[in-house]
Amino acid sequence: MRVVPRRTKGRRRPEAVEPPVKDGGTVAGETAERPPPKPPEPPESPKSPEPPEKAPEQTAVLPAAAANEPVPPRSGKLPRQTRATRRAAKKAAKKNPDTGRAASMGKDAGAGKAADTGKAASPSPAAAAAGAGTKASDDPDQRRRARSVERQRLAAQVKRDRSGKGRGQTRVARENRSALLVMILTLGLLIATVAVTGGLIASSMRTRPVTLAAPLHIYPVAATVPGQCQAGTQGISWPTATGPTCYVLTQGIAIRRVADLRLQRGKARGAYDVALTLRTTDRRAFADLTRAMVGKDLAFVVRDRLVTVPRVEMPISDGKVVITGTNSKGEADKLLRELKGK
Repeated sequence: MRVVPRRTKGRRRPEAVEPPVKDGGTVAGETAERPPPKPPEPPESPKSPEPPEKAPEQTAVLPAAAANEPVPPRSGKLPRQTRATRRAAKKAAKKNPDTGRAASMGKDAGAGKAADTGKAASPSPAAAAAGAGTKASDDPDQRRRARSVERQRLAAQVKRDRSGKGRGQTRVARENRSALLVMILTLGLLIATVAVTGGLIASSMRTRPVTLAAPLHIYPVAATVPGQCQAGTQGISWPTATGPTCYVLTQGIAIRRVADLRLQRGKARGAYDVALTLRTTDRRAFADLTRAMVGKDLAFVVRDRLVTVPRVEMPISDGKVVITGTNSKGEADKLLRELKGK
């Protein structure tokens, strides 16, 4: 008696060989071109059990993923199981549980082998992608589109590179301009500092205090009288073109040190003036004196000798006095020495 398992739809699965059954029959897997089972004949005499038939070779079963691929035609076709055959197989399985278990084990073994064969036969994703790429590369339109995409990608890359290079150059130029501006500002500040410092040094050298050899007395001239001064008169006699003249003097100031005393060119061509700069301590007294003597004369006296009698044209509050009226440099130099008390 033979038990043939039910076939799944669209898939053939070989069965394993089962051990011999007690009643003398065998359970074998489904083989190609096997005739339908015959009813058992009554035994005439007891016979020794025959050895089990050799199991048929199992064929590879493709997995579900390869169901859509074309299957090569096979030489033989298995017969279609009938309802009677399936019913007989069920009865045999009920009578002999060991036979049913062996049949199920054969099914499992066949299914496992078929799955392994399907795994081995199914192509890998990388191979499928390579095949698709080969098919796509064979198409001229696909190659043209691929070349167009590659050109666009290269153009975009070149544009990005140029844009990045331009931004880098702009940033470098901006940094260079900033550094140049900072350097110019620093250099300008340095030049201004040097100029101011040099001016202060030169000014301090020009305004270096000058100590007079004899005190310089400055008196307001109250009146001028021809001739010599009478006894008891507070004044000083000075020779003029018309003869001696008495200058009547009032209370004045005495200067012992000046900030500056030098010659300078006058406004007239070839003329020289004597410039006198008073110290801060004497400027206020001299300003009060000149403010009261505008349009009048001041007498500059050194060692009881009249040196010069200039006229006050305006109040002098900054302490800078300019004595004009000398015609030559020699006369101006002589006046400078007399004012110093030499």
